[in-house]
Amino acid sequence: MEESKLKERLLQENAEFQNLFEEHQRHEKKLTSLKEKHFLSEDERLEEKELKKKKLALKDRMYEIMRDFQRSF
Repeated sequence: MEESKLKERLLQENAEFQNLFEEHQRHEKKLTSLKEKHFLSEDERLEEKELKKKKLALKDRMYEIMRDFQRSF
């Protein structure tokens, strides 16, 4: 199954995937707002680093769910 169609299906059918996707989007929005600043404080730089780590972990889990879903067929 094509990746975009798989994501669509999981967003409709899998609550965990939906939650992960929404959290990933929230982190992405926060990162975008931080990137728009000309200068980041030390706290903001640390927050940016943590958001990137969390975003990556969420993406890894989403891909794990996608792999498991594809294997079940």
